[in-house]
Amino acid sequence: MTDRLVIIGNGMAPGRMLEHLLEATPDRYRITIFNAEPRVNYDRIMLSPVLSGEKAFEEIVIHGDGWYIKHGIVLYKGHRIVAIDREARTVTSDQGVTEPYDKLVIATGSVPFIIPVPGASLPGVLSYRDLDDVNAMLLAAQSRAKAVVIGGGLLGLEAAAGLKERGMDVTVLHVMPTLMERQLDPAAGYLLQKAVEARGIKVMTNANTKAIVGEGKVEGVELADGTFVPATLVVMAVGIRPNAELARNAGLDVNRGIVTDDLLQTSDPHILALGECAEVCGHVYGLVAPLYEMARVAAARLSDGAKRRFVHSDTPTKLKVTGIDLFSIGDFADGDDREEIILRDASAGIYKRVILQDNRIIGTVLFGETGDGAWFNDLKKKAVDISDMRDTLIFGQTFQGGALADPLAAVAALADDAEICGCNGVCKGAITGAIAAKGLTELDEVRAHTKASASCGTCTGLVEQLLKLTLGDSYNPAAVQPTCSCTTLGHDDVRRLIKAKRLKTIPAAMQELEWKTSCGCAKCRPALNYYLVADWPGEYADDYQSRFVNERVHANIQKDGTYSVVPRMWGGVTSAKELRAIADVVDKFGIPTVKVTGGQRIDMLGIRKEDLPAVWADLGKAGFVSGHAYAKGLRTVKTCVGSEWCRFGTQDSTGLGIRIEKFMWGSWTPAKVKMAVSGCPRNCAEATCKDVGVICVDSGYEVHFAGAAGLDIKGTEVLGLVKTDDEALEVIAALVQMYREQARYLERIYKWAKRVGIDEIRRQILDDLPRRRAFFDRFVFSQKFAQVDPWSERVSGKDKHEFQPLEAVAFQQAAE
Repeated sequence: MTDRLVIIGNGMAPGRMLEHLLEATPDRYRITIFNAEPRVNYDRIMLSPVLSGEKAFEEIVIHGDGWYIKHGIVLYKGHRIVAIDREARTVTSDQGVTEPYDKLVIATGSVPFIIPVPGASLPGVLSYRDLDDVNAMLLAAQSRAKAVVIGGGLLGLEAAAGLKERGMDVTVLHVMPTLMERQLDPAAGYLLQKAVEARGIKVMTNANTKAIVGEGKVEGVELADGTFVPATLVVMAVGIRPNAELARNAGLDVNRGIVTDDLLQTSDPHILALGECAEVCGHVYGLVAPLYEMARVAAARLSDGAKRRFVHSDTPTKLKVTGIDLFSIGDFADGDDREEIILRDASAGIYKRVILQDNRIIGTVLFGETGDGAWFNDLKKKAVDISDMRDTLIFGQTFQGGALADPLAAVAALADDAEICGCNGVCKGAITGAIAAKGLTELDEVRAHTKASASCGTCTGLVEQLLKLTLGDSYNPAAVQPTCSCTTLGHDDVRRLIKAKRLKTIPAAMQELEWKTSCGCAKCRPALNYYLVADWPGEYADDYQSRFVNERVHANIQKDGTYSVVPRMWGGVTSAKELRAIADVVDKFGIPTVKVTGGQRIDMLGIRKEDLPAVWADLGKAGFVSGHAYAKGLRTVKTCVGSEWCRFGTQDSTGLGIRIEKFMWGSWTPAKVKMAVSGCPRNCAEATCKDVGVICVDSGYEVHFAGAAGLDIKGTEVLGLVKTDDEALEVIAALVQMYREQARYLERIYKWAKRVGIDEIRRQILDDLPRRRAFFDRFVFSQKFAQVDPWSERVSGKDKHEFQPLEAVAFQQAAE
């Protein structure tokens, strides 16, 4: 008989526990989850990038709705459990749902601590704990007014940085003399304050909040010394407490948190607790690495009763604010029984301190340069006697032996159980094992398969070294290929910072991202223009002078300096009227060559540049629009005749192809996009080598993607089967929008898919219906501003500058 497993809470810890449990015993339990939040499981440690604008909520979802459906899990969203009946073994939610259990896991997380001062309940006073808090802060940030963050710890500083990025005037109030005093020593706290203030955030230490002031809403904060700090938003980020009230009311043993042993067993043999609500052998935790270890222990306990025990270990502290690097772990207090080694570089803003006791590391604080954090942590965890490296210890792993050693030799010396990614609890052996077993060759692939460096990113350098160590000379260790010589930033950082800093013009992007040239070049200007078009539809005005010459004149330049024009034929279907119009244009302008293309259209080659406006004017009168044969956009949707004419056709492939093409044309994409729809598995339209393809079958539509038939030859991957043409259209549009938002400029779909992971794309587009709908809705919104008739004003004479020969050769070379 299948046991009934009920989980209260749907955060990161129970989510990871379920992954391990389903891998070990997928059919052992009938699983029901009650989640107080009205949403699926998401990565809470990435709320700060959502607040700053570096990520969207959809990007931090861990398990979408499709994942729960796939595993037969019942998820009650927005249901807060109000009672546990231990005798009857049932739980009851505030919505009146009662569910029996054989095993119960309590994972209720934590609650923010609210300072009990006057005005704490005023509208405009928020905590910083979940997505609802972030959404409230984003709404308040639209005012661009003043915000006060009470608390100079991790959460407070991340909230302050996010609100500053959103345009608010931010002040941080911290009651202690230095920031993050629990994780940093005073010297590092001083450097951190300087770094925060350099971002335009005011910091007030020794600031004791007396009251929050306002009539009907927040107007400011009054300090104990009489200082008044004006504010329209106050964020309290002064700490968290285990959310253990439900367990206490049920009669379980509760101290600071729900008391458990090292098997995560509570005082009731049928109930486990894990996550921030649990007190495991006297310890409570708020960082993700120990929570994930709890998840492994709980999963082992539930799967086969294994005696995997939770072992306490210190967890490194890292700040998720772009550009501020800090690392601390262990005990760094002063004491007569300990000594310290310190390195300071004032000009570089670097501070390193290692605390020793009996020649063993007991604490480390790093600021400004944190690459050796994992090594110091490993030495501390294993209590290594550092006597032989005492003189060079502070210089890091690569300097041992008195000289600069090979960094790869240093990372090779790390044990397989050495932790590389603290955010996700990923050790060296897990990374190198995945690289070898799955044939991973790029950093993004390692992120997709192991989650290492996928969160705060501070371990990226170590992951790259592991790639080099495992792959040897076949791996290019340069993690970031600059967009061009005008900047040191790669495409991913440019896209991220454009969103985070809300940059909406090319000059603003170049200024804020510290471009090395005044106006950019033929490589970076088209990339910046595309990112701005894609990220700010309706707000950014497309800059045609920042496009390649082909896109500016709506024709393909040929080797003799003439151009070819390809009018669009929807789905490859034409008519006598259209053919006559093309023939008339060919005769009128003396076009020497007319050719049928591989995309089922007609190409007119050899047109003089000065004739292009008139050619398009005549074609436009006949109803033609551009085929975008030159564009970084949808080129063509190739079709076969399908069920309307072919005796083998299962669906109307021509009709679907025309519908897709008319729905999607006109929006720019990172690189060209070619599609096809075949009416049956005989695949006459060659859908299995396109960027996106559809194979019609008896049961519906098989959607393919990530094919190539150019310099690279690659068959498509199957995204999945859908039943209706409406669903096929939604899936395809969502897929293209995901590609538009994530790909690097000039990166084809098959290269993007390899980088982010085929399974990850399936998860987001097929398994996670809300995320798919969100992608689809954003595509539909962007289509409101697509180029429905991009040349109409130019050919009428209102915008003839587009046909001037501005840097045509340079842009064309960059395009090639």
